[in-house]
Amino acid sequence: MTMRAATSPVQRPNDARLLIVDRDGRIAQRPRTAFADLLRHSDCVIANDAATLPASLSAIHVRSGAIVEVRLAGHASLAADAMTRFSAIVFGAGDFHTPTEARAAPPTLRAGDRLSFGEQRATIMRVLGPMRFVELRFDGDAAQVWRTLAQYGKPVQYAHLQEPLALWDVWTPIAAQPVAFEPPSAGFMLDWRTVAALRARDVPFATLTHAAGLSSTGDAALDARLPLDEPYRIPVATAALVEATHARGGRVVAIGTTVVRALEHAARIDGIVRAGDGLATQRIGPHTRLRAVDVIVSGTHEPDSSHYALLRAFASGATLARVTATLEANAYRTHEFGDSMWIERDAHATPACDACAEVASIDDV
Repeated sequence: MTMRAATSPVQRPNDARLLIVDRDGRIAQRPRTAFADLLRHSDCVIANDAATLPASLSAIHVRSGAIVEVRLAGHASLAADAMTRFSAIVFGAGDFHTPTEARAAPPTLRAGDRLSFGEQRATIMRVLGPMRFVELRFDGDAAQVWRTLAQYGKPVQYAHLQEPLALWDVWTPIAAQPVAFEPPSAGFMLDWRTVAALRARDVPFATLTHAAGLSSTGDAALDARLPLDEPYRIPVATAALVEATHARGGRVVAIGTTVVRALEHAARIDGIVRAGDGLATQRIGPHTRLRAVDVIVSGTHEPDSSHYALLRAFASGATLARVTATLEANAYRTHEFGDSMWIERDAHATPACDACAEVASIDDV
C-alpha cells in the first residue's frame, strides 16, 4: 500500500490519524484527536492564523490576447500597501484538473506586458527567472486589488482535488488576516474543541501570522527554490510565550512548517524570539540548528517536497525513511486535507558543520 492524496476538502475526517516520532526516533500511531494528550503543562502550542487569499485568477495577456491563469505567489510584507505588488506564477490556458507540471506554458512574458482581470489591470514589472515566474504590480490602490480578488479570485488548488474549492474550504478554524497564498494546512487539525482541550490541560496557545506560499509551481527548477521569501508577524505575547516556555523547561510545539520558519527566522542565537514583522528568507533543513521550536506538527509529505526537507532539521534521514515506510504501509493520506505527524527534535541531532550554524545566525548581530 502507499500514501494516497486526500481528495476532498474535509478538514477533520473522523478517521484522521497522527503519526508520532519521539526525540529518540521511536514511532507510534494515534488518532489525531489524541493530540492534546501528548502535551505537558510546561509546553506551549503556536499556530499560524493566516487566512488564505483567493490567489488564482483568470486573466488575458493583453499583448497576445491569450487567456492565462495567474497564481499569486508572494509579497514583500504584511503591510496593507503591499497588496498591490506580488510575485506570481503564470500558466497558459487550463485549470487545476491538469497536473501542475503538465500545464501549458503562457505566451512569452516580458517586462511591461499588461494583464487584464476584468476591469482591473496589472503590469509585469520583471521576469524573475523561469519564464512563468514574474513580478506584478496592480493598477490602483490596495482596495481595488481586494475587490478584484473578491470578484475574480479562486483558491489555488491542484489536480488531486476533484471538485473546485470554495474559499471557506481553505480557511483554518483560527483564520484571521488574509495573507496566505495556500492554506497553512497543518492548522486544519485544530478546532475550538482542541483549543478548549489545551486550556483544560493548562497548555498555553498562541498564534503568529505567516504568509504561506505556493507548494508547487510546475517548474522543476523553480520548485527547487521553494519556499520563497515569506513575510510574517510575531505578536509580543507570542514571543514572550516562547521565552517563558523555554525558561520552564517546556517544549515549543509548532503547528506547521510556516510557524517553524517564522520562529526560527526571528530567533536570536540564544533562542530569544524577536517580536514584530519580518521576512523569512532562510531554508531550513539538515544543517539547521533549531533555536526556538522543539516539536513540529505537520501534514504528511513526500520525500521530494520542500516541506519534507524542513523535517530534516528535526529528525535524521534514517528516521524519516522509517516514517515514510510507516506512512506508506498504513496508507496515510497526504496533502493539505490529509493526516498529520508529530515530530520531536532529535535528542542526538547536531548541525552537519559549525559553519552552517554560523551562516544561519549572520543576521543576529
